[in-house]
Amino acid sequence: MSYPKQHILFDLDDTLVHCNKYFDLILSHFFDLLQEWFAAHNLTKNTIREKQIEIDVAGVHQLGFASEHFPQSLIDTYHFFSEQFGRRIDSRDEQELRSLGRSVYEQEIEPYPGMVETLNSLQKAGHSLYLYTGGEQVIQERKIEQMKLANYFDERIYIRQHKNVEALEEIIQMNSLDRSITWMIGNSLRTDVSPALAAGIHAVYLKQPKEWIYNMVELQKNVNSVMYTIQKLTEVPRVIHESIQLHQQKRTLG
Repeated sequence: MSYPKQHILFDLDDTLVHCNKYFDLILSHFFDLLQEWFAAHNLTKNTIREKQIEIDVAGVHQLGFASEHFPQSLIDTYHFFSEQFGRRIDSRDEQELRSLGRSVYEQEIEPYPGMVETLNSLQKAGHSLYLYTGGEQVIQERKIEQMKLANYFDERIYIRQHKNVEALEEIIQMNSLDRSITWMIGNSLRTDVSPALAAGIHAVYLKQPKEWIYNMVELQKNVNSVMYTIQKLTEVPRVIHESIQLHQQKRTLG
């Protein structure tokens, strides 16, 4: 069955490729280190986690998705507990934490289940696909190249350090996209879904089993937009095509 052409923007991290699970692995090692260094103070993993999240989220708000932010959040958390417990700050400890934090960007890139199947299906249906991701150019380009995503997105690839409604608006206007047939697909309520609704385009939210607190925001509805929540990436073509059919039926009846 043929469908009217849609413009479909995809997020990258934790939408098309895995990301947060590597941060979780690094953080697990970090928690172990700090518990070892502060063993005399019975510091719990939950206490460390809460402070690191607080520092991490504050930094993303200020700096966006800069690569040095995550390693610095580990160091700043270490500084906080060192000052709290009167432990001398050691430059060797800082270097170890900086190396640990940076190692998250060296992990092997792993596609989400159904990535190729989903993109092939939408491409075959005649839709225009766009990649819109947050992060630093070099890091994100490495992922894009390894996953051969240019086969689907061509030159329609946009990397921004800050993902917000202003950045999304720039892409919409740059490509003269018809908002009524434009979609944003992503795992973040804050950086994918909320800006999409604010911009008057449609959104598909790929819900995560474990949400990063930074991504959690209250959504404002837009009468010009529709939003769907899915559990698997492979549901995207069905959701979009069913929405198109529903819209066509309403126009016929109306």
